[in-house]
Amino acid sequence: MRRPTNSTWRRATMIAVTVVCLAYAPIAMTELWPYASPGAPALGERVMGRVVSPHYVTDALAGRIAPYRHSLVPMIVHSVLGGALMLLGPAQLLTAARRRTRLHRTLGVVFAVTVYVSMAGAGIYLARTAPKDAFSGPAFWIVLATLLVGTVMSVTFGILAAVGGLPDLHQRWMLLCYGFLLTAPLLRLEWGFLPRLLPGLTMEQINQVAIMHLGSVVAFGALIASRARDRRTTVEGVSGSWAPLPVLVVAQVAGVVALLWIGRSFVDFGATGRRLLGAYLLPYAVSYAVTAVNARRAGRQGRLWAREEWRLHLTALCLAPVLSVGAAPVFQRALGLDRLTALSAGVAIGCGLLAFAATTVVSLRVMYGRELLKRTALAAPGPTPRLSTPVAQGRP
Repeated sequence: MRRPTNSTWRRATMIAVTVVCLAYAPIAMTELWPYASPGAPALGERVMGRVVSPHYVTDALAGRIAPYRHSLVPMIVHSVLGGALMLLGPAQLLTAARRRTRLHRTLGVVFAVTVYVSMAGAGIYLARTAPKDAFSGPAFWIVLATLLVGTVMSVTFGILAAVGGLPDLHQRWMLLCYGFLLTAPLLRLEWGFLPRLLPGLTMEQINQVAIMHLGSVVAFGALIASRARDRRTTVEGVSGSWAPLPVLVVAQVAGVVALLWIGRSFVDFGATGRRLLGAYLLPYAVSYAVTAVNARRAGRQGRLWAREEWRLHLTALCLAPVLSVGAAPVFQRALGLDRLTALSAGVAIGCGLLAFAATTVVSLRVMYGRELLKRTALAAPGPTPRLSTPVAQGRP
């Protein structure tokens, strides 16, 4: 039997993402209409009622009315434009893959403006809603706020990279941005299958389980997509490593210690804590294993740039639990949260924040190499050579 090639996997992944986005777009656009006009069609409610149960949907919606009441218009703007982003994302990926440069740029401007306006709507809701009053509680509010900031900063850095003539970095930031946006449809998918896997949980409890790993999943997906499209063996101007073996070892040891602390802390809360711990550890372990294996394989094959990027993200992934351990007591004291909620919030944002940090370091790595080439060229006698193609126009 013939094994699937890398191009086959890329095509299958692209199709799967497109199907999810196209299916979710009308659900997102109509999700909040019933709050403004009772009886208005809401595809999401209808689908959820058939997949789980009408009683489950009724209980879930009852808990959302109060938090959304004071920010209904901004939230409708956010959800409608969020549905539009689900359509624009696959269109952008397709135009980039087919090298339709002019169309890609035009759609990119529309995409960026839509992100800013949609996130402004979400920002108004979060500013008007205290964490303790948010739908699904303060941990969910903290995660939403983190996703909002990460999405806006990712699209902004993506624009700056495009303007600066760094298409490879532009692609990485836009993939990370879209990964953050995909937390919305992925959360809805979990609303459908988690009640079957964990029967008896309310939607609020389902959300608490989901936020334990959604940041990790989408950030890992963005990394996989970036690496799949970057076939360069080296990047000129980039040499050595910013994540050498001693640094990686220290990060792994710190990560293990932090994970042990997180595990012990969650276990103290009985069945609820163990459920949240499992929802965090399984995706984390898969992300770690795949990243570590790919870093090792790239090194053996002499693909130095691939090894460097995998290593930087692996270091960040190892340090994510350390950040979570430090964030939990800050949330507990600053926001007056109970220990379990503060721990959940800290764990939920760790992987997403460190993935953002890793992408930042990768960007600095490339820009430093580019600047080094410029300085070398200026210092060399004779005519000034042109900047080499792999850095200025590296094929993503």
